[in-house]
Amino acid sequence: MSNSGKKVAVITGASQGIGAGLVEAYRKLGYAVVATSRTIAASDDPDVVTLQGDIAEPATAERVAAAAIERFGRIDTLVNNAGIFVAKPFTEYTQEDYDAVTGVNLSGFFRITQLAVEQMLRQGGGHVVQITTSLVDHALSAVPSALASLTKGGLQSATKALAIEYATRGIRSNAVSLGVIKTPMHSEEYFETLAALHPVGRMGEISDTVDAVLYLENAPFVTGEVLHVDGGQSAGH
Repeated sequence: MSNSGKKVAVITGASQGIGAGLVEAYRKLGYAVVATSRTIAASDDPDVVTLQGDIAEPATAERVAAAAIERFGRIDTLVNNAGIFVAKPFTEYTQEDYDAVTGVNLSGFFRITQLAVEQMLRQGGGHVVQITTSLVDHALSAVPSALASLTKGGLQSATKALAIEYATRGIRSNAVSLGVIKTPMHSEEYFETLAALHPVGRMGEISDTVDAVLYLENAPFVTGEVLHVDGGQSAGH
């Protein structure tokens, strides 16, 4: 174990888009980072450990948590960023859709968060952040999203439950609830349509999400918060 005194962030879904932006941001804060996704590449940075794997599998969570503790000796922040979104009419979801979305969005949160919180309890504190969607609070007729609401809505409720359960033990739990963010998930031909879903008239940028997570990271009196970063979607339309 090499404990350099750095704080340590674990980030899921970290190979591109928001996850890659979070890795870069936490490194700029001086954190060591353990980053995971199915396809993540090796890093030349000695303070970034990358691990390929499906976070829906408990064995991946075990490997990621073990790597953080063995390499850096602690876990200060876990960002549950990995997620799948499948937009279909409710009656057209298949069992495969259900298994994929619940696997990443719920199972992918559950085991890694248990392991991170266990380590945070040993060291006396930490921070857990979930990335969710404002469709949970503000459904749109143009975007059928029952599976997103089922899974990400569960995460928002769990965020508050964890905040209260560990409020006196130094562990904070927060969520960032997003509108549509301009990432490789979305084809450029749909940007105009997606922008129009937001009252402010634009899609979100990766930096909008990263800034929100960093605000929560640096806000020690904030726990149990679901911070909407959605261009006004949750306020109405």
